[in-house]
Amino acid sequence: MKTYLQEMLKRKDLLYFLVKSGLKAEHRNSYLGYFWWLLDPLLNVLVYYFLVVVILGRGDDVENYPLFLVIGLVAWRMISSTVGSSSKSILRYSSIINQVYMPKALFPLSFTISQMFNFAFGLIVVAIFLAIYGVMPDWQIIYLPLIILVQLVFLLAVGLFLGYITVFVRDIDNVLTYVTRIFFYASPIIWVGGRLPPEYSWVVDINPIAIIVTAYRDVLMYQNSPDFTGLFTILIISAIAGILMLRHYSKNEHKIIKAL
Repeated sequence: MKTYLQEMLKRKDLLYFLVKSGLKAEHRNSYLGYFWWLLDPLLNVLVYYFLVVVILGRGDDVENYPLFLVIGLVAWRMISSTVGSSSKSILRYSSIINQVYMPKALFPLSFTISQMFNFAFGLIVVAIFLAIYGVMPDWQIIYLPLIILVQLVFLLAVGLFLGYITVFVRDIDNVLTYVTRIFFYASPIIWVGGRLPPEYSWVVDINPIAIIVTAYRDVLMYQNSPDFTGLFTILIISAIAGILMLRHYSKNEHKIIKAL
């Protein structure tokens, strides 16, 4: 595995190229280009605000509900887009992989890093909503980098796993559509976690996405410290899973080539 990691470091120029090309390709044929990174979360807020507040008549009892909504949607957008793109990352570059040797783990890593730039624009939208509603984060804002780090490590581990398994089980890509939808509604993205009946509260307690989204709201919106126990549990498990996946990549890359 040490040799594999050294090979990845030698190919950091390839990682840079993959990230750069991925960012360019995302909105290559659109008129608004990268402006969509700002427009997309805004449109998502409008759609879900209309659905939840206007159609269903909910959300009025949540203070600054649009702000509550935009934080959840921006965090979720990073998670769902990373899962979707990293799962197809190796398959997308199969023609290159079959011609030149390169560490295959670089591909899911590159797509995860690419989505971090997208997420940065989402945080700009969150900052705009904070200003509109006059909500000023307190000293707990110092925990924001920690939450972002936990989210990144978590998504890197998930991306490495999905990128590998999708090569052998192509139907995973289709199944992910429904899995991500389940996690969307099982997490407090558009609803408050405390509204669940007591017998279902464990869904939020053990859901890593719920823990991450709630942590963002705690430090940005409610001036509270995040759930450190939940965050560090996610960080440790994700780090171990990521290391195990890199080890698995280093020993089984020949299987990926055969499958492609």
